Amino acid sequence: MRVDLVLLHNLALTNFTTSLSLSLSSSPGDCRLPFSAVYATVGFKEANAKVYLPTVPITARILEVERFTTAQDPVFKIELKHGEFTWVVKRKEKHFMELHRELRTYKTFMRIPLPSRRLAPTHAHTRTHTHTHTRTHTHARIKCNDSLSRELDEEIISLKFRRSPCCFILSLHLFKKFFYRRYITLFYLFVSSREGMIYKRSGGHRIPGMNCCGHSQACYRWSKRWLVVKDSCLLYMKPDSGAISFVLLLDKEFSIKMDSKDTETKHGVRIDSLSRLGSYVCVCVCVCVCVCVKKVYVSYVRFIYLFIFSFCRYVNGKTYMEDVADALEEAKEEIFITDWWLSPEIFLKRPVMEGNRWRLDCTLKRKAQQGVRIFVMLYKEVELALGINSGYSKRTLSHLHPNIKVMRHPDHVSSSVYLWAHHEKIVVVDQSVAFVGGIDLAYGRWDDREHRLTDVGSVTRSVALEQVGQQRTGDGARRSGGLAQAEGDRTQPEGSLQSVQTPAQARPAARRQRQQRRQRSGSVQSLKTGVGELQGNTRFWHGKDYCNFVYKDWIQLEKPFDDFIDRYTTPRMPWHDIASAVHGRAARDVARHFIQRWNFTKIMKPKYRSLSYPFLLPKSHSSANDLRYQVPDCVNAKVQVLRSAADWSAGIKYHEESIHSAYIQVIAKSKHYIYIENQFFISCADNRTVYNKIGDAIIERILRAYKEGRKYRVYVVTPLLPGFEGDITTGGGNALQAVMHFNYRTMIRGEYSIISQLKKEKQILLDDHWMNYISFAGLRTHTELEGRLVTELIYVHSKMLIADDNTVIIGSANINDRSMLGKRDSEVAVIVEDSEKVASVMDGQAYEAGPYALQLRLECFRTILGGHNDTSIDMSDPVGDRFYKEVWMTTAGRNATIYEKVFRCLPSSLVRNMSELEQYQSKPGLAQTDLGRAQEELRKIRGFLVQFPLDFLSEENLMPSVGTKEAMVPTEIWT
Repeated sequence: MRVDLVLLHNLALTNFTTSLSLSLSSSPGDCRLPFSAVYATVGFKEANAKVYLPTVPITARILEVERFTTAQDPVFKIELKHGEFTWVVKRKEKHFMELHRELRTYKTFMRIPLPSRRLAPTHAHTRTHTHTHTRTHTHARIKCNDSLSRELDEEIISLKFRRSPCCFILSLHLFKKFFYRRYITLFYLFVSSREGMIYKRSGGHRIPGMNCCGHSQACYRWSKRWLVVKDSCLLYMKPDSGAISFVLLLDKEFSIKMDSKDTETKHGVRIDSLSRLGSYVCVCVCVCVCVCVKKVYVSYVRFIYLFIFSFCRYVNGKTYMEDVADALEEAKEEIFITDWWLSPEIFLKRPVMEGNRWRLDCTLKRKAQQGVRIFVMLYKEVELALGINSGYSKRTLSHLHPNIKVMRHPDHVSSSVYLWAHHEKIVVVDQSVAFVGGIDLAYGRWDDREHRLTDVGSVTRSVALEQVGQQRTGDGARRSGGLAQAEGDRTQPEGSLQSVQTPAQARPAARRQRQQRRQRSGSVQSLKTGVGELQGNTRFWHGKDYCNFVYKDWIQLEKPFDDFIDRYTTPRMPWHDIASAVHGRAARDVARHFIQRWNFTKIMKPKYRSLSYPFLLPKSHSSANDLRYQVPDCVNAKVQVLRSAADWSAGIKYHEESIHSAYIQVIAKSKHYIYIENQFFISCADNRTVYNKIGDAIIERILRAYKEGRKYRVYVVTPLLPGFEGDITTGGGNALQAVMHFNYRTMIRGEYSIISQLKKEKQILLDDHWMNYISFAGLRTHTELEGRLVTELIYVHSKMLIADDNTVIIGSANINDRSMLGKRDSEVAVIVEDSEKVASVMDGQAYEAGPYALQLRLECFRTILGGHNDTSIDMSDPVGDRFYKEVWMTTAGRNATIYEKVFRCLPSSLVRNMSELEQYQSKPGLAQTDLGRAQEELRKIRGFLVQFPLDFLSEENLMPSVGTKEAMVPTEIWT
């Protein structure tokens, strides 16, 4: 790209001086513009446009003079510096003369006063005075100019003497900022390789179903744009407003074509990427872009490079949400949040000790008031199928502050996307810290290692419940006598969030009525409930946060502090989950995924195309290690970001399934064991209904270990029941049974299941040797509620794999086709390999384990095996028979047997069909017949681990019956 020294339309010369001093300040310091300035752009010709860094000097020097023949003019190689930015350009003598003449003319016109009748006499005097002064001043300049011209025309002068007059002109005029304009010079943005004006052709966005015009089409237009090249993206801006009109992320498909057959125009350039193809009229732009691309780190070439960064892991939501709250509080510029479900009123730190300070919506509002830009993306659900009410979440957050922007995607009708979801759970702070995992900032997710079933606090009932219908014992079944469904029959304990008068209630009646109308419409929730509402209440789960979704799904989410189940009769369902935090380049990569999705949604949905929803820019990888804040207790590890993405979710040309590839490769390369916690376990491809090959990789690895005569263990922990509302005493709902069918199909039922394929080996079939290699388990706990013994399963929502105490995968991806194939749900995960080693034990032999993977496995084992209370359990060797058989298998079997004896709980392997289910339910457990003996048996329980009931309803067809609404939807919904 040709960059002239004189671009007068971009100059902002407000004063003129003949001083030769190039220093604007004695100590420039760090005067870089903050990154947030990108959201306050102005037109290129606006008076308040910031072209240069304030108080930072501009320096220039001629490095060398080149002259190839005596007939050619010499070429000067000039280096210019401004702050941390350096440019090297080549110019001829004539350019220096043009610069001198143009600036002298500009100075002359600046001295001519504007005409005015009132100042007519003065104007004449001033004009005469100015003419005389200018003539004298110009005469001196002409002498200097003539002398310089004579010197430049003399061939006998050596090249080194030619540098002096040119240096004089540079020094004289450098203070006037003659160099071309670089509009964006922001902290954390890479130095632009090139910038300049281009003509861009419309079209080129990869929007499914909407490419009716643009490239290779008859309908398009050309627009003038200012192109900027960064180390990880290209962007172009509108010169009149300075607004960023598009951001093109560099990726593995980034290419540049100059042939007229590709560009369909003369002197044009075509730039292609995964998300866009575009044509530009500017021949030389390709040169600078090619130079930039060769040097750039292309972060979207996934699962190839691992970089060492600080990394942190979380078991359960307590510590995760606390660190998220602290990170949000440290935010200075940007906050990115995307969740499958987001509940604005959840408390990030519990128990509540500081009023609403750590409530999510209050935290975000506080940061927005401090100038932090907050961007939230929510999954727009099909309302007939899901009750997460993302519309309410959007309205609540959007009304908090103008700095909070919320998008929902997809629009089901326009995009024809009805079956798939945005399933990522991401929080990014200043593009330097990112939280990735399976934990939504939503109701029911907060939990700790105790997995409490009850939370009645220190309050008492304020109203009596009508004892009608059914009562729940917490064993997965509904019993006689229970909870009324009417709104007026719900428990409203004293000291709850709705029982104390708030400041809003003391306002004038008219104002209070307006607020109540807004609350009824779901548009806003009061942020002024105050500390008083929590006094005398030690609850951890308030209102809708106390839940048991198998018993009853969420309702009336616009009333966040109203209980929807009776916490005095129904235990909550504990939530077990895993998450992580990354820093540096890995955090940049997570932010990049969010940015790509945000910019794609902005383009695709017309309502978001206004300037109030800005395009987002990725920060430079060169500044990724400049961390303002770091999550405590992190370790150094090799981290790589993985994802599932496609055209509908991110607007990319080819779908990406790097999470699926990573799972298969890690399983295949594992030498000793793999430990899996996942919400679903749907795999073993038949290429008809199931396509992901994670189960097949497990089978191949076990068979290889068997043939080699080596020990190899596979631990699979998954929920005992899918997370769908249903009455398990009648076999569960259709949705619940459909997911159960595919889970069992992967484990033991059908020719493609893991156990069935292992049994094809005759030697394994004889003695059920498959149990020496793989274990399926779930989690369950118990407690006492209002004088009754109750039990409930612990819902495993984790998405994690640990291999050989060295490699870990944590993210939002379930083990099913929806998450793994890339074309369906969008997901994000991280793969971690320990860069350091510690002494450990594996199969009785000394072993070098990674400290991160080892501690994560031990924390999970201690939690589910009761190791926090019983330190005598040896969990150091996950492969040896002593742990696998005497601890893991024995504990799971004993706990499952005790729960069946005491509670007659479901699911159970003793129930193979519906008739056995009725008989099983008709016999009461010890909890009802002999309370003392039941308590004695429960004292033998260790931890939460129970054996997975592989034979539950094994003689029944669990697929939805013909004629039901679940049978009418595609099978892909369940897989």
